Amino acid sequence: MNKNVNVKSRIIEVTTELIEQYNGNIKDITARMIATKANVGLGLINYHFGSKEKLITECVQRIIGKVVKEFHMTKQYETDKERLTACATYVFNFLFEHSAISRVSILGDFQNYTGNCNSVLTQQGFSLLFMNGISNEDKSMFVFILTAAMQVAFLGSGTIKQLFGYDFTKTEDRAAYIGKLVDFLFEGVVQIDE
Repeated sequence: MNKNVNVKSRIIEVTTELIEQYNGNIKDITARMIATKANVGLGLINYHFGSKEKLITECVQRIIGKVVKEFHMTKQYETDKERLTACATYVFNFLFEHSAISRVSILGDFQNYTGNCNSVLTQQGFSLLFMNGISNEDKSMFVFILTAAMQVAFLGSGTIKQLFGYDFTKTEDRAAYIGKLVDFLFEGVVQIDE
C-alpha cells in the first residue's frame, strides 16, 4: 500500500515537473516520457490514474491550486472594489500567461465541478477579500459570477474581442475588462457604502 502511494506521488511529482518544464504544452509530454523520468513501468500510469490525460488534469489542478493559495496582497487597498480588482486582474493575467495549464484546469473543473476544484477554490479566495459587511449570499453570487465571467472570457477570448473589443493579448485590455466586470458586479450585485 505504502509503495503504491510513493509510486503515485512520484508520478505526480515528475509529471508536474514536466508540465512546468514544457510551459504547459501538454501535447509534448508523453506517458512514456513520464514513466521513464519517474522510473516506473508505463502501465502504472494507467493503473493509478486511468490515463495520461487524467494524470495531467490532476497535476494541473495541483499547480493552479498552489497559485491560488500562494496569492498574497502586497499592497493595502482602501476598498473591497480595489482589492477585488487587483486580485482578479492578477488571476486573469495568470490564465493568459499560462494558457495551456489554465485551459486544462478550467475544462477539468467544468467536467468535475466539486467543492475542492480550482474554480471553487478561486471563488473562496475572492470571498476572503471582502472586508465590508455584505451578506454571504451576495458575496457567494458575486464571486461565482466574477470567476465564471473570467473563465468564459479566457476560453472564448476571440469571441469576446468581436463582441466587446477587448484584445486579451494586451495586459491593459485584460485589466480594463476586469475593472469593468468588477464595477458592474458592485453596481448590480452588491450594495455598498463606499
